[in-house]
Amino acid sequence: MAATGKEQQGAKAFYVTTPIYYVNDAPHLGHAYTTVAGDVLTRWHRQRGEKVWYLTGTDEHGQKIMRTAEANGVTPQEWCDKLVEEAWKPLWEHLEIANDDFIRTTQERHTARVQEFVQDLYDKGEIYKGEYEGPYCVGCEEYKSPGDLLDGEGEYAGEKLCPIHKKPVEMLQEENYFFKLSEYGPKLLEHYERHPEFIQPESARNEVVNIVRQGLEDLSISRSTFDWGVKIPWDDKHVIYVWIDALMNYATAVGYGSDQRKFEETFPADVHLVGKDILRFHAVIWPAMLMAQGLPLPGKVAANGWLMVGGEKMSKSNLTGISPQQLTEHFGVDAYRWYFLRAIAFGQDGSFSWEDFSARYTSELANDYGNLASRLAAMVNKYFDGLLPESKADGEAEQAIREGMAKAVAEADRRIGDELDFAGGIAAVFDFVKQVNGYLTEQEPWKVAKDTSPEAQERLATILYTAAESLRACAVLLNPVMPRTSGLLWDSLGAEAPLGALADQRVQDAGAWGLLPAGTRVTKGQALFPRLEEPKSA
Repeated sequence: MAATGKEQQGAKAFYVTTPIYYVNDAPHLGHAYTTVAGDVLTRWHRQRGEKVWYLTGTDEHGQKIMRTAEANGVTPQEWCDKLVEEAWKPLWEHLEIANDDFIRTTQERHTARVQEFVQDLYDKGEIYKGEYEGPYCVGCEEYKSPGDLLDGEGEYAGEKLCPIHKKPVEMLQEENYFFKLSEYGPKLLEHYERHPEFIQPESARNEVVNIVRQGLEDLSISRSTFDWGVKIPWDDKHVIYVWIDALMNYATAVGYGSDQRKFEETFPADVHLVGKDILRFHAVIWPAMLMAQGLPLPGKVAANGWLMVGGEKMSKSNLTGISPQQLTEHFGVDAYRWYFLRAIAFGQDGSFSWEDFSARYTSELANDYGNLASRLAAMVNKYFDGLLPESKADGEAEQAIREGMAKAVAEADRRIGDELDFAGGIAAVFDFVKQVNGYLTEQEPWKVAKDTSPEAQERLATILYTAAESLRACAVLLNPVMPRTSGLLWDSLGAEAPLGALADQRVQDAGAWGLLPAGTRVTKGQALFPRLEEPKSA
């Protein structure tokens, strides 16, 4: 990729993070959804020619992990090591996640910096000692407000349940250290007012604003009833509350306290991608911590919705967890990456069904996109011996295609690169694919080919070149979403440089006409999206 001014040394990277995921179990579709979204966003910005840093990782402390490890007869560290190396990292590799770093909260590069951060706050008088009693959800690793709890039924009759995990909460009373969160309400509200884009979508912003307006309580930042965590540096009978520990990863992973140059060139995050159930931690507690330490705040906290199956949030605890590999084995990795961002508007809840995936795969990927590529390659090989002909007979129909392509590029770039509207951006590209298919249907090159006159042959060449150039743009635009099939299409069009390697292959420039040179060899390879055989059990 050609260097730009933004990539010059010292420029701030476009920094995107996922949540660091709890390793109490293997990842499911919900985890993969957020991670693929971040991967597409960062690939998009890389393909704009920007300097980018993409961070993901695992959250490995806390009572929930300690209990899970005990139930499996191993130490918490052994449990984390096994899950990370055998489940989490292999899945991200399988899904072609191009993260720049993978942070684990048990790594010393993290734990030592967390202790320094908390010690600084303590020395500044931002932390004090007190007592706390209240209902606690181990699954959320969070004290709950009594008003938010559900009344248990059946086996949980007479108990109070966490509204997210639907499991009984525990009443805890312990001596803790507290962060003066209550003092930061006015500052947070001022920041939300001055930066309305800080929390997205708008419904999430409104929710957070209402919470802060009602008044914040000081936050318990330590636990003394278990010891699996980062020790409080001035009192080793306490471990740091897992959420304080976890949020710090966004700073420790990019050099906080250890590599000032890297820290200044990366921090703060431009986009924190989070699930809506952890929005409060990222939009209230994390910015307040940064304010207390005098550090800059992130540009945007974007909360995606829940993936639903049968009306329930997809999670292991609700027994609705589905392995991503179950889907990639049938549909392929690229189709998997495409489907969830195409079918579910980022920021909203969305329902998954095998039937919807199959229908969209067949209609849009196989019939519209894949068949277009196959038809084009077959006709170039049949009528021009596989060499892309030169366009010499442009008319109104070709002008409409050029305008459609420019529109698709601009809309996709704005929606995906700036607005995180992945569904809208992908839809813009596939609307253009439909336009090109319609163009071929109207122009009927198979009929034009029967006329051997020079005028007809020039017309045939123009039609096929127009379709090929349109597919070139689609390969560039869909490369962040479907890198493998985009590469196959790119190669089949006879392009010499690897996709994404040159400045004229940037997503924002994909609409420039005539970038695919005439005379290149177009090959008809394997189908981009082969027809599916229904699995024995779906």
